[in-house]
Amino acid sequence: MRCSRYDYIVVGAGSAGCVLANRLSAAPERRVLLVEAGGRDNSLFIRMPAALSQAMRLRRCNWGFVSEPEPGLSGRRLDCPRGKVLGGSSSINGMVYVRGHGRDFDAWEGLGAAGWNYGNCLPYFRRAETWQGGADAFRGGDGPLPTGGGNNARRNPLYSAFVAAGLEAGYARTQDCNGYRQEGFGALPMTVDDGVRASTARAYLAPARARPNLSVITGATAETVLCDGTVATGVRLRRGGRVVEARATKEVILAAGAIGSPALLQRSGIGPADVLSDAGVPLRHELPGVGENLQDHLEVYCQYRCLEPITLNAWMNPLGKALIGLRWLLFRDGLGSTNHFEAGAFLRSAPEREWPDVQLHFLPAAVRYDGTQALRGHGFQVHLGHNRPRGRGWVRIVSPDAAHPPRIRFNYLTHADDVRAWRDCVRLLRRIVGQRALARYRGEELQPGGDVVSDAAIDRWVRDSVESAYHPAGACRMGDAGDTAAVVDPECRVRGLERLRVVDSSIFPAVTNGNLNAPTIMVAERAADMILGRPLLRADEGLELYPPDA
Repeated sequence: MRCSRYDYIVVGAGSAGCVLANRLSAAPERRVLLVEAGGRDNSLFIRMPAALSQAMRLRRCNWGFVSEPEPGLSGRRLDCPRGKVLGGSSSINGMVYVRGHGRDFDAWEGLGAAGWNYGNCLPYFRRAETWQGGADAFRGGDGPLPTGGGNNARRNPLYSAFVAAGLEAGYARTQDCNGYRQEGFGALPMTVDDGVRASTARAYLAPARARPNLSVITGATAETVLCDGTVATGVRLRRGGRVVEARATKEVILAAGAIGSPALLQRSGIGPADVLSDAGVPLRHELPGVGENLQDHLEVYCQYRCLEPITLNAWMNPLGKALIGLRWLLFRDGLGSTNHFEAGAFLRSAPEREWPDVQLHFLPAAVRYDGTQALRGHGFQVHLGHNRPRGRGWVRIVSPDAAHPPRIRFNYLTHADDVRAWRDCVRLLRRIVGQRALARYRGEELQPGGDVVSDAAIDRWVRDSVESAYHPAGACRMGDAGDTAAVVDPECRVRGLERLRVVDSSIFPAVTNGNLNAPTIMVAERAADMILGRPLLRADEGLELYPPDA
């Protein structure tokens, strides 16, 4: 650390923290400290988009959280990977760039997050990105984050066949799921720049690292937030066995992520009294909602044999992977330069849904997300997810020691509505894959399998097979002044305390319809203006935000 006193201390150099470090340090008179528990990692596995499964398996870059036995999943424990590296989870995720449906943000406002409607969030999505198609009313053209498509859609006919099958099934096509119409079948954008992963460490932090007023320290775990009465004054850090304190004259901002931020608040004595008592932490400020309202997306892999030898399974051997890696190292292109989720869809699980609640990712291969258990022969799969779960879980520390991971329970599939929605999702997907456009490629259904037909059989298969999509959110949720379960107000300030904010996906009142990297970056962009006291951006008056049927 260059000094021990700063204007702003940002805890967590992830999808939100790197954005905040860039925006807050843009003026040279502001001294900013960015704290990261992990390190800097420039390994091939992080930079090469196709190596995403290996990136997630890097233990040095992943907190490696695991849920409690989940009662709705027959007691199974699910992995909850979170980035522990500059860039956070944006350095180990699948790089799918999805903002969510505009109605998701209107729903946030309805849940007490005043001002966070889609019209007010849209300008910050635009400010964040440089979209390969150029700027328009919905997309940004000069932001730090490069977003675009992959380079293989024209080469592998399975992508276009999947989209054609959706159209045959009666669904719409969307030209841009982050533009005017999310709903429908089309391309899935990604955060890849010239064949390299565009994490927030690369897009936001790297351009700001040379600023003399920005200090970045890695390998430093934030143990507690320091307070003087009800005023946050700094953070206590442990780095290499040494404890140091850093002081903030303006604000402490927690951007430690969906699991890290509620856990840090609880270790600081801020949270539910019974949870803190059980963990042996003295109560400083009671906030019952800290750690509650935890949400996540689940997904299943519906797999089919492919009748033509055109899938990525041909490359899933040591020689194939080596050739992909060599080409990427030499030219930054080829099969290594994409996440391979180049086509997808956003649909309604039932006609009465007001806006989409189902996401499909198409993959021209049959393999697990973590890269293991590839199919012998050729196959393709659809990652199927229901994106508006009713179940709510929690994060609870077990000790004041930051080395002890918190207990995490999502309560997946404990709500009857979620169980019913998954039945609808499975049947919906089968109808799509059964269309004529995929007939020449479609072989045997491997998962769920032809015998999984009844409600009971689908329920069993989902409970036994479903996995986390790695989109945790909500455990420090925003709400209005009368909501005693809310943790932060609509300006991201922790209720009842001064000079302390939370800015990451933990403040989402409800999880959005899609991957969470894009809305997390948007939240940080908007929060930066709040922190600096700037006028907030608004969408152009008269802009039609939604298609007529949305």
